[in-house]
Amino acid sequence: LARGIQHTAVRQAHRKYEPNFHDKYGNLVLLGGAAVFTTVWGYVLTQLGIEWGLSPVGRITPREWRE
Repeated sequence: LARGIQHTAVRQAHRKYEPNFHDKYGNLVLLGGAAVFTTVWGYVLTQLGIEWGLSPVGRITPREWRE
């Protein structure tokens, strides 16, 4: 069994390595996705008129205390 595995490994090592899709286009796909992500979120954060309420200071008015 071990000899057969070794034989297969040697045979595959001798085979010419042909680049697959990820080798050819991986970085391109990654950069394209990052560009789309940045563009969409840039639009969402700047153009949709979202009012960011991150700080409650000045918005919370104290209620009268009930005895």
